[in-house]
Amino acid sequence: MNSGLLAIGLTTLDIVGRPIEALTHTERAQLVESIVCAPAGTAAGAALVAAKLGVAVKLAGSIGDDMNGAFVRVGLERVGVDVSLLQTHAGLKTSTTLLTVPADGRRSSYHMMGAGVSPPINEDVFAAARSARFVHYAGVGGLTTDGGPGEAFLRAAKEGGAIVTCDLIGPRASAAAEIERLAPFIDYFMPSAAEAMVLTGTDDLAAAASRFLAMGAKACVIKNGRNGALVWIDGRHSVVPAFDVTPKDTTSCGDSFCAGFIAALARDWAPLEALRFAGMTAGLVAEGCGTLGGIEGFDETVAAMATHAPAPQAS
Repeated sequence: MNSGLLAIGLTTLDIVGRPIEALTHTERAQLVESIVCAPAGTAAGAALVAAKLGVAVKLAGSIGDDMNGAFVRVGLERVGVDVSLLQTHAGLKTSTTLLTVPADGRRSSYHMMGAGVSPPINEDVFAAARSARFVHYAGVGGLTTDGGPGEAFLRAAKEGGAIVTCDLIGPRASAAAEIERLAPFIDYFMPSAAEAMVLTGTDDLAAAASRFLAMGAKACVIKNGRNGALVWIDGRHSVVPAFDVTPKDTTSCGDSFCAGFIAALARDWAPLEALRFAGMTAGLVAEGCGTLGGIEGFDETVAAMATHAPAPQAS
């Protein structure tokens, strides 16, 4: 019987400082509330949060042989992520993002390219996909995954019976061709609103979702921040409201949303209720700093759903 989650795709280190309103341009240190270092990225971030929520997780990703990579590996292991498929590339740097977050939660990011965009695609990864209950494919835009290898990987995952969720490394219009290649193997396509608009060239999110479904995706979930999630499942359109939170750092909210959805599905929650749990997961992450934010565990997230009201909807 298949079990657990395999996440594959971007692996990075995030370094988040908050609150930082402006650069001081002096050598005098300015005291801040939080500086957090954590594994992140569309695959590693989702893996970290899912493991914190009690899911058995294996990560297929790539890091460099530097200190940043060592930190990523230890950080993942600390919450129970299986890193046996996390490759270390000699002579390469670990993909790293420095984020400065002011008090209002907006952020500026500075990214260093590295090994993270080259997740492994090999027989060990294929074998893990065939035995996983869930596969979170976060490799669209990857150097080793686009153009055919990712399609073969997802074909193997579906042949093994996995439920496939899919997120993107970044909102690039060129990713549309790759999504069209992968869509027939995707059960839940989960882009952000910004990504959906870039991929389809329209700001009509319903029209964007229709295109993804026409490509072959079984369902589409468009993450739309405080406006909640726009959902198309089994031919029905729904809006799952976000929860009303006071955000400190929204850096990993999209990745944590995907992780929360999978964690609830793994406990046999119905999809729409699992999406409510996903929204609370993202909300708790936003209430803290870094990839895990304010996440404590699955039961604590369920409890938070009872104490947080729905977010006000934009007019």
